[in-house]
Amino acid sequence: MLEIFGSRSRYCDGMSRRSFLRVGGFTFGTMAALPLADVLRAEAATGKKQSHKAVIHIFLAGGPPHQDTFDLKLDGPGEYRGPFKAINTNVEGLQICEVFPKLAKIMDRFTLIRSVDGCKDRHDAYQCMSGWLRSDLAVGGGYPAVGSVISRMHGPIHPSMPAAVGLAAPATERRWSDPGDPGFLGPAYAPFRPFTVGAAPYDHAAKIDASTHGPGLEIIRLQGMTLDRLQDRRRLLEAMDRTRRGFDSSDVQAMDASTRAAMEVLSSNRLADAFDLSKESPQTRERYGDGKPYQFQYDGCPTANEQLLMARRLVEAGARSVTLSFGRWDSHSRNFDLVRDHGAKLDQALSALVSDLQERGMLDDVLVLTWGEFGRTPKINRQAGRDHWAPVNCALVAGGGYRHGQVIGSTTADGAYIESRPVHCQQVLAAVYRHMGVDPDSVTLNDRAGRPQYLLDYREPIQEMVGA
Repeated sequence: MLEIFGSRSRYCDGMSRRSFLRVGGFTFGTMAALPLADVLRAEAATGKKQSHKAVIHIFLAGGPPHQDTFDLKLDGPGEYRGPFKAINTNVEGLQICEVFPKLAKIMDRFTLIRSVDGCKDRHDAYQCMSGWLRSDLAVGGGYPAVGSVISRMHGPIHPSMPAAVGLAAPATERRWSDPGDPGFLGPAYAPFRPFTVGAAPYDHAAKIDASTHGPGLEIIRLQGMTLDRLQDRRRLLEAMDRTRRGFDSSDVQAMDASTRAAMEVLSSNRLADAFDLSKESPQTRERYGDGKPYQFQYDGCPTANEQLLMARRLVEAGARSVTLSFGRWDSHSRNFDLVRDHGAKLDQALSALVSDLQERGMLDDVLVLTWGEFGRTPKINRQAGRDHWAPVNCALVAGGGYRHGQVIGSTTADGAYIESRPVHCQQVLAAVYRHMGVDPDSVTLNDRAGRPQYLLDYREPIQEMVGA
């Protein structure tokens, strides 16, 4: 939350201005520390490796149906086959669902992995963000997500820009709006979150749920900030300016260097500018679209197309890792209506992002990963839906300097099982790490007990993407 009061002498509850300024779940003042400062202290202790490599991680929460999106099964029996037609792409022999015409024109910039395995029947962003389940190493704090590892290994590119940003909009089902847990690395490496957690629906502000998070919430948020409010540049800059003016010289002098640097992040015009979509041309914003009206959202995240544009702006401003959750794909009923809605919006936003990065000369430096937790059942249920199906998943990878314009793996005629070239879900994240200059074969990080832990168990390169 960003609570900034107008009075320079005393707050409306009678407390003096010097007593506290609260940002996110934190208290600034003589009796409290800013966890972002811990980030900066840790980075100063470990050193920073400057790099302009970045990853944009798009989580399709709920598990999109592989056989109705990127692995159509047109010859299956009626109870298995959906209503969609296949369309050709600009990659010879590759067809995808008709709801993705824009992506079809640029599939030469993607690698489509149709044979992702190792997924579990768990509705949780955690396994996509880290490659693990929450139960893995739970007594040691859990494994960290990619963004937290990158933040720990490399630190920020610019002192007023967080290394990792989580754009996931509020969702009632919080596991679907997880931006990436820092695990055993601790809260100092949690991503910066501009949106309030636990709010639903998306366009409503909400307060931190202390019963769930407790008073020691360690992730910075601008509470009550919706996407629309972030786009109101005047209100955002006024709030940040009041933050700066809220501390007189004696306050600032009392801070240590790390806390002053943390304040710089929170009050930085650089960060505000990255969120300010009004700086983009109307043509660019129209190209991405807004993903409205939001449909099939229920307890999940909206199809907020603007977040993909915001992700590009954040990367340009210096973020290394940006995560977001796009839509709610848990299609136990009305599966085909959902795919038409969510698929068309994803088609517009993702094609715009990848084309935009290409045109700006950024695509080799920015890896874009798009996937969900698992696939869906081959057989259509009585509610015209598909249920959870962990044996098969698919993923789209673009950019990152890898070789693209190809399909990896195949599934059986009914889409139930992997037929050729299984790729473990952790190998997909290993490709992200390698792009970011983190070698999963050699890098270990100490857990809370001081024991070195590899980032992943399945660390083999995806040779088709690496090339000879």
